[in-house]
Amino acid sequence: MSVVTTDSVLAIGALAAAAGTSPKTVRYYEEIGLLPRPDRQANGYRQYPRAAVDRLRFVLRARRLGFAVDEVRDLLALWDDRDRASRDVRELALARIAELDRRMAGLAAMRRTLAHLVETCHGDGRPDCPILDDLADPHENTCRHDDGAGDQFGAAGASDRHTSHDPV
Repeated sequence: MSVVTTDSVLAIGALAAAAGTSPKTVRYYEEIGLLPRPDRQANGYRQYPRAAVDRLRFVLRARRLGFAVDEVRDLLALWDDRDRASRDVRELALARIAELDRRMAGLAAMRRTLAHLVETCHGDGRPDCPILDDLADPHENTCRHDDGAGDQFGAAGASDRHTSHDPV
């Protein structure tokens, strides 16, 4: 397979390399509609316009910043709309910051609880272990040493918006 088919068209491998990702990621973003479907050569190889590099980099950066796929769609629509209001973009970014703050608070609560459990464990030859006891407690589903910022163990990451198919 050729890497670059012409000066203005890229094959999938060249597009992926230019954006710092894999062809699998390019295909995934194409499949879910974050990248437009490219033209195809007679042999079936994809032909991406050079502008696809910028779009793919935009998607990758937004995903690295934690934006969900639907949020990336919204951001792309705003990016494509030259008459957009910057307040719309700012609102999306502020919502992402609030979600990150919530997740960080949940992680901090989990860390405090685990640190407390480690402090209560003797870590010697005895079979009793407060860490295992706590994990086995069917009624224990909150962080006891929580400051109210995140009350469930899963609050910080269980709702991660990456899908199992998302290669990012």
